[in-house]
Amino acid sequence: MIKSIIVAKAANNVIGNNNDLIWHMPHDMKHFRSTTMGHYIIMGRKTFEATKKPLPGRTSIVVTRNKAYKAEGCIIVNNIQEAFDLGKENQQEEVFILGGGEIYKMSMDMADKIYLTEIKETFEGDTYFPEIDYGKWKETKREQYKADDKNPHDYAFVELIRK
Repeated sequence: MIKSIIVAKAANNVIGNNNDLIWHMPHDMKHFRSTTMGHYIIMGRKTFEATKKPLPGRTSIVVTRNKAYKAEGCIIVNNIQEAFDLGKENQQEEVFILGGGEIYKMSMDMADKIYLTEIKETFEGDTYFPEIDYGKWKETKREQYKADDKNPHDYAFVELIRK
């Protein structure tokens, strides 16, 4: 089973502020939707609460230390390994880690692949993606895009696999 991180991050590694996205990039949202559709998606409680409901067409797994936590339409686990084990038990080909910051930190050394959207600007925020050690990752794909009427920032879709 492939354990994949999917993230959009700014040039300064910011991924959010006040438990919300900072930018509105419809092409990135479409890319996210098409990449994760039909798969198990793993996220922390704060990320789930920011989305307010399970994402359609995917199995939502919420990681929380709170053993009494309930979220309608989601599977609740108490650590990231439990989430991976669930994916493996259910014969998933690939599972996706959606964040937030703490979940990314916990899963960085366990991930096999990163789907990275690089937003080519810096932003103020309170949540960061961990530094990527490019000595451990190989870039296998890069698609560059310029800002346009709907997507206000230059960006790139990048895929990395563990060396």
